[in-house]
Amino acid sequence: MSIHDPHAWDRPAPRAPGSGMDARRLVPSWRWLAEAMWWVEHSFGRARADARPEEDTRVRIFLILCVFSAIFVCLALGAMNAALLAPKGGVGAASHPNAVVRADIVDRNGALLATNITHYGLYIDPREVWDRRLAAEQIKRALPRVSSAKLQRVLSGQRRLIVLPGLTPQEKSAVHGLALGGVTFEPEDRRVYPLGDSATHVLGAADTGGQGISGAELAFNKDIRAAGQNGEAFPLSIDLRVQGILENELGTAAAAAEAKGAVGVVANATTGEILGMASWPTTDSLNRVTSAHYEMGSVFKTFTVAISLDTGRADMNTLYDASQPYMIGNRRITDFHATNQILTLEEVYLHSSNIGTSRMAVEMGPDVMRDYFGRFGLLDAAPIELHESARPRRPQNWIDSTRASMSFGYGIMITPLQMTAATVALVNGGVYRPLTLRRGGTNAEGRRVVSPETSRDIRNLMRANVLRGSGKRADAAGLRVGGKTGSANKLVNGRYDASRGIGSFASVFPADGPDDAQRYVIFVLVDEPGVGSRQGGGVAAPVVGRVADRIAGFLNVQRRIDPPAPAPVPAA
Repeated sequence: MSIHDPHAWDRPAPRAPGSGMDARRLVPSWRWLAEAMWWVEHSFGRARADARPEEDTRVRIFLILCVFSAIFVCLALGAMNAALLAPKGGVGAASHPNAVVRADIVDRNGALLATNITHYGLYIDPREVWDRRLAAEQIKRALPRVSSAKLQRVLSGQRRLIVLPGLTPQEKSAVHGLALGGVTFEPEDRRVYPLGDSATHVLGAADTGGQGISGAELAFNKDIRAAGQNGEAFPLSIDLRVQGILENELGTAAAAAEAKGAVGVVANATTGEILGMASWPTTDSLNRVTSAHYEMGSVFKTFTVAISLDTGRADMNTLYDASQPYMIGNRRITDFHATNQILTLEEVYLHSSNIGTSRMAVEMGPDVMRDYFGRFGLLDAAPIELHESARPRRPQNWIDSTRASMSFGYGIMITPLQMTAATVALVNGGVYRPLTLRRGGTNAEGRRVVSPETSRDIRNLMRANVLRGSGKRADAAGLRVGGKTGSANKLVNGRYDASRGIGSFASVFPADGPDDAQRYVIFVLVDEPGVGSRQGGGVAAPVVGRVADRIAGFLNVQRRIDPPAPAPVPAA
C-alpha cells in the first residue's frame, strides 16, 4: 500500500500490538490521536517497503517540526499571559488589581507610615562610554552621594556593573539628562518611610527582596504581605498624633538634660494596645524600649506595696518603722528622703521609703515575691509581637537582702516594655494582658494578677503621690494623673555611680473611676541625664504631664476640674 493510495484511510486500521481493541472503537475524543499515531507508525514502514528512504526522512523531519512548534506555541502563550494578563506581583500571585509584594503600613487612623516607591539601580558599561573621565565628573555632579571610588572602579573595567542602587526618580532623571553612552537604569521596588525618623524603631525595616528584617516589618511580615496581595493597607495600633507628641516631648527633655538616651511608651490599659513608642536618639539602631535593661529604682515600690495589699499582709494603715536604718545582716538600708519616724503604708509610698518596702519584702518571703513578680511579667520577656523584646536579668538567689533590694528597684534589670506591661496590669483592674501593636488588640483573655480592690488601692496611691508626693510635676489640669517616680544609680565597675543614673516615671490617667473605665499608661525614662535634676520627679514626671495634657483630646479623655477644698473654719 502506498502512502498516496486514495483508499488507504477507508481500510480498517490494524490492531495496536497488545491493545486488544480496534482503534476505530476508541472513545471518539481520542480517535483522531489514535489514527494520527497509527499513520506516523506505519509511514516509516511504508517508506521502507516502497524503497523510498527519502520519504522516511521527510516524515521524521515533519514530526520533529511539529513537536518543536507545539513547544514554541506553549512558551509564547505563557509569555503573553505573564506580560499582559498576569496580576502585579508575579504570575498567579494575586487576583486583586492593586496587589503589591508588601502592603502600606498605616496607623490606627489610616495615616501612612510605610509604602513602596519604585527606585532605580544605576548601571554603567564602560565599553560604551566615550570619555570616561568626563563621564565620572558629570555623574558625580548630578549624583553627589555616589562613591567616587566605586564610580572610577566601574569605569575602568571592561564589563557592565552596578554603580549605585536605590536612585529616586529625581536622581534618575538628573543622570539620564546627561545623555551619556553606556549608562542604563533598572527599576527596583523599595520600601520607604515618608515620616523619616518618626516611629522608626516601631516600624523597623524590610529588605529589597520584600521581607521584613526588624520591628513591625518583621513581626507582621506574613500579614503585611497578605494584605499587599489583597490590595489593602496593614494598620498598627500606633496613633501618629500620640507618637508625634511623645517623640517631641521626650526628645526635647532628653536634649535639654544632655542625656545618653530616653524612652517613652503610651499604652491603652484596657486593650494593651501601644499608641506610642519612642526611643531617643532616633538615629540609634537600638530600640531601648524593647531591648535595653535598667535597674528601675523606686517605681518598683508600686509592685511591692501591691503584693502586701493583695496578700492581706497590710492595709493602708499598717505601720512600718522607718525611724532608723534597717539592718539585714551587715547591710544597712536607709531612706533617700529620710523621715526618721514610723510610717503608714500610704506614707511609705508617698515618701518612697526604702526601709518600709524592704520590711515588706522580707516579711512576704521568697516564694510569694517570686510568684507575684512572675504574674507581673517581670521574670520573662514582655509578650509582644516585636522580636526584639528582651528577657530580663533576674537574680538566682532570692535571699532577704536580694528581696530588699528588689523591693525598691535594684538587683533586677528589666526593659521599659516590661515595666509598662506590669503597670497596665496594676491599674486596669488587676488583669495582665500582652501589649500589642495590632490595631484592636489581641482579644486575649488575660490573667488575674491582683484583685480589683488592690488595683483600686494602687490607683488611689498613685494619684495621691501626684497630689502630695514626689510626682507633683506630672499633674495635668483636670486629667487626674497618678504615678510613681523612680531614681536609680548605675552599676559601673562593680560600684554604683551617683553621677550616672536614670530617672523614670510610671503613670496612669485618669486614675479615678470604675475598674473598666478607659484609661492610659504613660512610662518615661531618661538615661544618664547630664545636667539638671537626675531624679524621676524632676526629669521624667514633667514629660509625662505634658504628654498627657497634649494627647487627652485625641483620646477623648474628659477633663474634670475639681473644686478647691473649702477653707477650714477657725474654732470659736
